[in-house]
Amino acid sequence: MSKDYSADLQKLFLEMMLQNPQNYVRVQNIYNPENFDRSLRAVAEFVKTHSNDFKAMPSFEQIQAVTGVELKALPDVIDGQNEWFLKEFEGFTKKQELERAILKAADLLEKGDFDPVEKLIKDAVQISLQKDMGTDYFADPTARIKKYFDSGGQVSTGWPQMDKLLYGGFSRGELNIFAGGSGSGKSLVMMNIALNWLQQGLSGVYITLELSEELTSLRSDAMLTSQSTKDIRRDIDNTALKVKMVSKKAGSYQVKALPAQSNINDIRAFLKEYQIQTNRQVDFMMIDYLDLLMPVSAKVSPNDLFVKDKYVSEELRNLAKELGILMVTASQLNRSAVEEIEFDHSHISGGISKINTADNVFGIFTSRAMRERGKYQIQCMKSRSSTGVGQKIDLEYNIDTMRITDPGEGAEMGVKPQTSSIMASIKAKSTSAEEGSSAGWERGKPKEGFDLEAKHGGLGGEVQTTKLKSMLAGLKKVD
Repeated sequence: MSKDYSADLQKLFLEMMLQNPQNYVRVQNIYNPENFDRSLRAVAEFVKTHSNDFKAMPSFEQIQAVTGVELKALPDVIDGQNEWFLKEFEGFTKKQELERAILKAADLLEKGDFDPVEKLIKDAVQISLQKDMGTDYFADPTARIKKYFDSGGQVSTGWPQMDKLLYGGFSRGELNIFAGGSGSGKSLVMMNIALNWLQQGLSGVYITLELSEELTSLRSDAMLTSQSTKDIRRDIDNTALKVKMVSKKAGSYQVKALPAQSNINDIRAFLKEYQIQTNRQVDFMMIDYLDLLMPVSAKVSPNDLFVKDKYVSEELRNLAKELGILMVTASQLNRSAVEEIEFDHSHISGGISKINTADNVFGIFTSRAMRERGKYQIQCMKSRSSTGVGQKIDLEYNIDTMRITDPGEGAEMGVKPQTSSIMASIKAKSTSAEEGSSAGWERGKPKEGFDLEAKHGGLGGEVQTTKLKSMLAGLKKVD
């Protein structure tokens, strides 16, 4: 049964705040004059304005003089009564805010503006006093540190080099972005990490806003069974058997396609329905990819990438924190990054807004030539939890199965994170080859300082001897 917060009870709230200013300070974060009865709204507004302007509560006499409402001083209030006030005022505020949100939501629904409705209701329901005092830093350092590492996440990516760079892996409640150019394999990276987590026993969801569910799943089949898609087509039954065998030890995995321009509410609604129907937990979520989402909290033009991506990335990170899951998404690099061998924030499409929000950002270096040689390289562009910014890791890639693996540091085919980039070495070799082919000659003539004798291994000496013999023979004829 809903509690009735009468005008007399609201008047008592105001009197208790005037009697003990600490009560007002403790409820200030949820205090809203609009929640009070019309007969008391002027008093509530005056209390707020006076305390803001003069850093002190008005007196009973001031209130009567300004508003015409008489409030009475109370006898000494004991602690138990103050606690009662805090509990009752919190309930009163939550009820009033929720009623107002419902009325406002009805108006929005009539206009066909559905997106803000959920946020309105959610904000009203979540109203509460600030009772959590945070962490006492010196109280119990051991418990504090263990809490971070035990409950915070630090889940291995399945790639030891990346885990080392991140001091253990990704954490729950954080937003991780892989940035790459068109065709660089952003989706492949996310699919590979998802499979690594599945093999660790984690369960998750892959949201694709670009590829179909069937193609996304087929690529995962190839990675999981170490077969090319051609081999899968030749023997579908064998592939299905292999996938079923892996599923016995892996976590659950759901692939869902949503249309481009979907928003966080669409993702949240799907996730809720999925959990209700299957009763499965969700440990991770892959969003393929961030640039194709639209924000809920603000009306933004799709062309205003900076603002759009700012809101979308904030909403994605809030969702990860709200659900306590691992969140990975991708973003497009702009055209200026195509020929670069080092990435920075200016190469991210839409600007720095999503970089500021994300916890970890990685750039993907790859090309068709690199993939054919079985190479993938990832550069850490931002990390809140480690000092790995600027470091690179080199991974192996199987072009047939699309599986990306970590050869590990010191492996024959692997390169340590501190080594120079593969792209740089390719460019260096190509430049030196071009210089070598044209260094000695320019338009068919030897360049200045070019040693013909050295170049041809002594051939120049034989030419000179022949000329000398010819000259001597000529002298004899003259004699």
